[in-house]
Amino acid sequence: MTKMIRTLAVLAATVCLASSMSFAQSAGEAVYKSKCQMCHGPNGTPNPAMAKAMGIKPASDPDIKKLSADQVLDAVKNGKGKMKAVAGLSDAQMKDVVAYFRTLK
Repeated sequence: MTKMIRTLAVLAATVCLASSMSFAQSAGEAVYKSKCQMCHGPNGTPNPAMAKAMGIKPASDPDIKKLSADQVLDAVKNGKGKMKAVAGLSDAQMKDVVAYFRTLK
């Protein structure tokens, strides 16, 4: 009986830990999906028409990969080229979405 209780306690702790890690990692992804995905695509690769019309490069483009997190953050805050500033985000949300964007390949 004690072994079963111990096993269940370890399982419960593992599930709790896994869910909390999942929530922590999903903040930037959630913002990206709601504010950025429509132009930049679900995986950081815009559709060809959008890329041509707006001059959007994929997240995997070497020129984009060269940008620092601060440069990407500045584009989110102030806009860049045809991209307008993203409104309605806190500084923390902006940092989360930039961190998420930089993970896209």
